[in-house]
Amino acid sequence: MRFNIAVLPGDGVGPEVAAEGVKVLEAVGKRFGHSFHLDYAPIGGVAIDEFGVALPGETLNKCKRSDAVFLAAVGGPKWDDPRAKVRPEDGLLGLRKQLKLFANLRPVKVLPMLVDSTNLKPAVVKGVDLIVVRELTGGLYFGKPKKQWQTAAGRKAVDSLVYSEKEVERILRVGFELARTRRKKLTSVDKANVLESSRLWRQIAIELSSDYPDVELQHMLVDACAMRLIQRPADLDVIVTENMFGDILTDEASMLAGSMGMLPSASLAGIPKDGERTFGMYEPIHGSAPSRTGLNMANPIATILSLAMMLRYSLGMVQEAEAVEKAVSDVLEQGYRTYDIMDEGKTKVGTKEMGDLVAGQIV
Repeated sequence: MRFNIAVLPGDGVGPEVAAEGVKVLEAVGKRFGHSFHLDYAPIGGVAIDEFGVALPGETLNKCKRSDAVFLAAVGGPKWDDPRAKVRPEDGLLGLRKQLKLFANLRPVKVLPMLVDSTNLKPAVVKGVDLIVVRELTGGLYFGKPKKQWQTAAGRKAVDSLVYSEKEVERILRVGFELARTRRKKLTSVDKANVLESSRLWRQIAIELSSDYPDVELQHMLVDACAMRLIQRPADLDVIVTENMFGDILTDEASMLAGSMGMLPSASLAGIPKDGERTFGMYEPIHGSAPSRTGLNMANPIATILSLAMMLRYSLGMVQEAEAVEKAVSDVLEQGYRTYDIMDEGKTKVGTKEMGDLVAGQIV
């Protein structure tokens, strides 16, 4: 079977980790008899340099024609001027909006062999297996007005946190549905003691809970959730929250797994039911790590695990996804580590070597 994949390497270490993801994808194709047509396109800073925009029209068209989008990273100090009218992140935000990818899934699973590789006590991170469902196309990142202006008293700026009932309901339903497939525990995170948008969020969560009597719903303020992730993360199962809260909480949660280089993500147009597929974009949660560019240092595992999510959700290949996940676990079990998860007595390898090892386990 032939699938069309739009590959967006982006900036910094993006091309390096994307190459390792492609290497593993080719190994999957060889083992399971699939054919993948890879259509490369620029996004982010490299697109700004070449076309003056972070998301060229042809890149967007290639993504729309594909079965899934495989993205690595965007951004870097070269384009970080706060006065710039175009930023690399505009390409990423534009893709999410244009492709209607409203549900961002960020799993956080602490693998047994990495329990001693984090900054937290092993007893705290042992058994952690949670997933954050982040609303991706609303809230502060997209709300209007959004501007900066000069007044007689000095400069001012405004960003608007706007959510509609429809936006809140659809992401909450994703959380409830996902919780049904796991431990049936849903934590809805908001800031209802301060924000009107959060009060609306909580009201809708309560209303929807009657449709899911088998799921235990709890409400948690975002600051309390930030503490819970460090205190008792194993208590959490499925977390559902709005755009900015989800962005911040998942970066914090990445430390449970030892490194941002371990955490994949999927941005979906919905959650497919058994046997179905849904369009999505898949990327590691880490950034472009410009200081590591070209040094063969970046951890490609988050990118490779994002590939596994792509196989599962957009291509309907559950067996293949499990093979990729097992390959990653096997390589780590054998003691191989990139610099960010390196531990005493383990074998340090680079980006390319880690990709070779994982691909070799599949073939």
